[in-house]
Amino acid sequence: MANTTVSGATAIHGQNPQFLVETVIRNRIYESTYWKEHCFALTAESIIDKAIEVRFIGGVYGNQKPTEFLCLLLKLLQIQPEKEILVEYLRADEFKYLRALAALYIRMTFRAVDVYELLEPLLKDYRKLRLRNMSGYSLVFMDEFVYSLLTEERVCDIIMPRLAKRQVLEENGELGPRKSRLLAAMQGDSDQEDKDSSKSRKAEAEAEAGVSVEVEVAAWRGALDLAVVGVQIHETMQDMFLAVLHGQCHGLHLPVEVMQILWMWM
Repeated sequence: MANTTVSGATAIHGQNPQFLVETVIRNRIYESTYWKEHCFALTAESIIDKAIEVRFIGGVYGNQKPTEFLCLLLKLLQIQPEKEILVEYLRADEFKYLRALAALYIRMTFRAVDVYELLEPLLKDYRKLRLRNMSGYSLVFMDEFVYSLLTEERVCDIIMPRLAKRQVLEENGELGPRKSRLLAAMQGDSDQEDKDSSKSRKAEAEAEAGVSVEVEVAAWRGALDLAVVGVQIHETMQDMFLAVLHGQCHGLHLPVEVMQILWMWM
């Protein structure tokens, strides 16, 4: 029958894989037009084309109508692809909805250690996903969706199987410490993209604040050999002093000798 789990399928969490979807929702999927017309006889290869055509994630909407995303999830549970195939789905960076589908399936069926190792790298994926639920459409980010898979009990109207906490797995030696991007950035190991983004944000902030100070330090030859260019100031020495103080607020630090000369001129 079309709704029967593939022969020889491995039990997941001690039960038929399809039973991971609640009975009410599962029956809604079986009765849906999309399931009958598009999910019949799908294989691990042909389901890729259907996942690429998906335009939003979600569980049920309207009058308890299942989304295409949820129908394909149940189909994956029914055909139970091999682990290597699921990992390839996850690595398909150009197809974000296929990646989201694989992430949800992995969260529901894989061991806790594999779930953390495979899904945590996706927290660096910041692409937008459309989400459809009973309230309508909304936007979420891929990292937000993956984080919900790791922390929440219900995602896309599906009750998630119990997931062992990361701290417990680390204490048991089954999982290494998580690599924090924030810690790497604090240690100066952030990637070039983060640096460029930071420079861009700083430039925008200075432009909005009306800061017109542009400083270039050419070389130090003795105590007073400092080249400062592009500083827009007025003619008087008072304005010169104010401009120097303003430059110090933005990272320009002059030698003590220079500051003493300015004080003498004042």
